[in-house]
Amino acid sequence: MDAPKHYDAIVIGAGPAGLTAGIYLSRARLKTLLLDSGTVGGQMVLTHEIANYPGVERISGYQLGSIMRKQAKSFGCDIKSNIVIESMQLEGELKQVTLAGGMSFTANAVILTPGGRSRTLGVDGEDRFKGRGISYCATCDGDFFTDKEIVVVGGGNSALEEAVSLTKYASKVTVVHQFDHFQAFQHAVDEARSNPKIDFIMQSAIVAFHGEEKLESVDIKNLSTGEISTFATDGVFIFIGYVPNTEFLDGLIEMNQWGEIIVKPDMSTSIEGVYAAGDSIVKRYRQVTTAVGDGTIAALAASGFLHEQKSRKRQPELV
Repeated sequence: MDAPKHYDAIVIGAGPAGLTAGIYLSRARLKTLLLDSGTVGGQMVLTHEIANYPGVERISGYQLGSIMRKQAKSFGCDIKSNIVIESMQLEGELKQVTLAGGMSFTANAVILTPGGRSRTLGVDGEDRFKGRGISYCATCDGDFFTDKEIVVVGGGNSALEEAVSLTKYASKVTVVHQFDHFQAFQHAVDEARSNPKIDFIMQSAIVAFHGEEKLESVDIKNLSTGEISTFATDGVFIFIGYVPNTEFLDGLIEMNQWGEIIVKPDMSTSIEGVYAAGDSIVKRYRQVTTAVGDGTIAALAASGFLHEQKSRKRQPELV
């Protein structure tokens, strides 16, 4: 078997945080490898249109991801997508990542940016209408539903807070929740219930999505009676939780009970030389812009760590 190929830094995850880290590290003339288990761009590529990225009026997530990839490669970043990580060694001065098939890479610093995914309903039509009427981000997509009638799914703080936020755009918001009570804080419940634009369908669940080119209606099942009715809507926002893509890190690094990586302000983790950024870390807001900011901080911190490490090795020992 060939000896592992060595890099200064390995970035795991090629969403906006990982691509940003790759750009900064490579531009600092650090030999950098960017690995991703899927398509370069992460969840961003699923976004039909991004209209809140500073300096860019409107762009698709796929286009923005392609530009970031081109930038990273132009500075010399090696990028490998659609890979499967078989094992990782993060402790110690030399980190190692081994892929399925046996190919291995080593580095003195690792930045973890595996991202995450919104929890889905998993019902018929959901995959088809993602980005075409179904959204998991009110901040990203709210203005696309100006003067439209929409549905919000969920009963926690995020669902009710976003339902209220979406009334800035939508003419009507209908909250669909599976229980007869909410899990949100009382102030969030009170604010939603007092909003004249918000209606509620309780003890119910969406069981199917329908439409032609875009979403046009949903089937809602009353969980008490079993009755299913069709409900016309222009869009559905789903807020039933968020899942970080950190299962492969279980037992390797410090995470909270939800599988989010715990980081310090400089994005360093519980292991020296290992940093994390983007949607997989403990944070409240998950946006392309916040991921880019996290990736920037992690790359700058990792660069400082690597330069300090190299300086220590160059210094002669004092006798």
